[in-house]
Amino acid sequence: MPLKITVIGTGYLGATHAAAMAELGFEVLGLDVVPEKIEMLQRGEVPMYEPGLEDLLRRHVAGIEGSTGRLRFTTSYEEAGAFGDVHFVCVNTPQKHGEYACDMSYVDSAFDALAPHLTRPTLVVGKSTVPVGSAARLAARLVAAAPAGEAAELAWNPEFLREGFAVKDTLHPDRIVAGVAGERAEELLREVYAKPIAEGSPFIVMDYPTSELVKTSANSFLATKISFINAMAEVCEAADGDVVKLAEAIGHDDRIGKKFLRAGIGFGGGCLPKDLRAFMARAGELGADQALTFLREIDSINMRRRGHMVELTRDAVGGGFLGKRVAVLGATFKPDSDDVRDSPALNVAGQIHLQGGQVTVYDPKGMENARRLFPTLAYADTALEAVRGADVVLHLTEWREFRELDPAALGEAVAERRILDGRNALDPALWRKAGWTYRALGRPQA
Repeated sequence: MPLKITVIGTGYLGATHAAAMAELGFEVLGLDVVPEKIEMLQRGEVPMYEPGLEDLLRRHVAGIEGSTGRLRFTTSYEEAGAFGDVHFVCVNTPQKHGEYACDMSYVDSAFDALAPHLTRPTLVVGKSTVPVGSAARLAARLVAAAPAGEAAELAWNPEFLREGFAVKDTLHPDRIVAGVAGERAEELLREVYAKPIAEGSPFIVMDYPTSELVKTSANSFLATKISFINAMAEVCEAADGDVVKLAEAIGHDDRIGKKFLRAGIGFGGGCLPKDLRAFMARAGELGADQALTFLREIDSINMRRRGHMVELTRDAVGGGFLGKRVAVLGATFKPDSDDVRDSPALNVAGQIHLQGGQVTVYDPKGMENARRLFPTLAYADTALEAVRGADVVLHLTEWREFRELDPAALGEAVAERRILDGRNALDPALWRKAGWTYRALGRPQA
C-alpha cells in the first residue's frame, strides 16, 4: 500500500510541502487550525505569493476540475491521525516577544493534538526549525501520549526552502537531512523521498541533535557571509574603495564563492534573523554561548545597515526629512516573494517616515502585506507613481522590474534625480547617463 501523508500546518512551508508531496504521487491531507486558511486552500488558492505554488496546488486539490484529487485539507486532528502513515509537522517557530529564544508553543501544541490519535505504527516528521534538543524531548513526549506507544516514532527532516524557489527546492532538494533514532524511520523517509533520491539528491542520515543543528548552522553561515561583505562595504566607504569590485575579486576564490557577496541593506525575512538569535539563545542555555558570540556582531552589522541607509538618505536631501518626498522601491525582504517580515526595506521606510519624511512605497507583490504592517506609509500602484515629485528615490528590494526601469522616463517624474541603490543591483553608468546622482552602499560616489 502506498504511504499516506499528512502535513500539519499549512503556512508557507506546509502548503508548499503538501502540494509537493501530492506531486510526488502521494495521497496527502493538509491540516490547519485556521478554518479560513483551509477554505482558501480547498479552492486552490494560496495565502502567500510563491512562484509556481498555486499552479502546483491546483493540479492536485480534490474538487478542482482536472486535478489528480490527491490533496485534501481538514481542521480535524482525529481525521489526520486516522489517515496518515507519515505526519509532517510544519508549524511556525517565531521569536519569543522580548527575547532571543524560539517560541516552541506551536510545535508543542501540534504534537499534543496529534499524539492521542496515533493508534497504529506511524512516523511523525518534524520540519520546523527548532532549538537543538527539541527532537529528543518531543520523541519522548510522543511515545508517552500516543496509544501506539513506541510504534509512534519521530524523525527530524529540516527544510531548506528559499522563498521564490520553494517549489523547486522541495521537489528537487540539494540535500535531504534525516535525523532518526532507528532504521524504520530512515526507511520510511527514503520511501517518501524516493524520486528526489533517484534524481541524485544526497540523503544524509544523522542523529536528532545534528539534524537540528544543520538548519541553524546553515542559516548562521549565510548570515555571516552577508554581514561580512556589508562590513567590507563600511570599510570601502571609509577608504573610498569599491565593494562590488572587491566582492568580484574574492568571489573567484572557490573557497569563498560568489554567492551572498552583494553588499546592501542586509538580510531580513521570517527565518534568518530569528533563527540566528534563537541559535545564540540556545547555545547560552547549553553553556556554549562563547562559541557563538560572533553571531551578535553579525546581527549588529546587519541591523546597522538599515540605519546607515537612513543616514545616507537624510544627507541626500540636505540634512533633514521635513517636507521631503522619499520614494521607496521595494517592500518585501527579497524579490519573488510577498513576505515583509523583518523587511529591511520597510524598516528604512518606516524610520524615514517617523523622522518627518513623506514616504511613498511601491512593490510588485508585497503591497497588501506592507499596508497591514505599516498603514501610515503612502503606497503607489506603480514605480512611476511612487517616484512622482520625489526628492530622492531608494532602491531597497532587488526586483527584476526595478532593474529594468527606464531612468530617463523616471527622471521626468521626480523633483530631483537622486537615487540610492540599497541593493547594488542597478547599473550606475545607465542612471548617471540619464542625469541621476547615483549612490550605492560601499561604492565611490562617482
